[in-house]
Amino acid sequence: MALKYYFDLMSQPSRAVYIFLKANKINFEPKPIALRKGEHLTEEYKRVNPWMKVPTLEDNGFILTESVAILRYLSQKYKLPEHWYPHSDLQKQARIDEYLHWQHLNTRLQAAMVFQHKLLIPVAKNEKINEKKVQRFKAELPKVIAHIETYFLRDQKFIGGEDISVADLLAACELMQLFPVFEEDVYESNLKIKAWMERVRTTLNPYFDEGHAITYRTRDSYKKIGPSLGAKL
Repeated sequence: MALKYYFDLMSQPSRAVYIFLKANKINFEPKPIALRKGEHLTEEYKRVNPWMKVPTLEDNGFILTESVAILRYLSQKYKLPEHWYPHSDLQKQARIDEYLHWQHLNTRLQAAMVFQHKLLIPVAKNEKINEKKVQRFKAELPKVIAHIETYFLRDQKFIGGEDISVADLLAACELMQLFPVFEEDVYESNLKIKAWMERVRTTLNPYFDEGHAITYRTRDSYKKIGPSLGAKL
């Protein structure tokens, strides 16, 4: 099997590419990299990805280390349906690209930082949650949600139109990072976004739930350890 995929499903972009591969029936050799065990820091993995991050795709020696590039590459290599990443309609492609560029400092940054400051950082440092930092990033999320609703979704079912695209997949995986730390109300309080999230999940199941199994388990764990960190569940 030529295609190798290095990932950790605790990573949002790792989940997105994993779900994409599964949903499109693309055969690949799974290469799980346990971040919590420091497997991304080994010399062996550094030879694959010099940045020592996930995900990474290897196709017969050709390596890609960024999730957006990976999704675009797979869409074109396997000539997948246009709705995933449009090839023939320049404006539709540009709209998808617009979200893919915007999300890095918006959906991804704000949701990831809430998760990290409510769980990863307190556990790693064996200290209480810094609520000031949590609130700093959480305060930006309603603006992000509103922007997705009013600009990217508008009156459509999905970001790219009437069918799912790589933009929806990445966006949903980033927002799901709020679920393990009981912050999903940030997006579920917006009924349009809540309906869109469920639409994405339903469209991609069973692979969406498969890819998020560790996310669901982390929520169960956080329910037990959160209070000791100072979390208000």
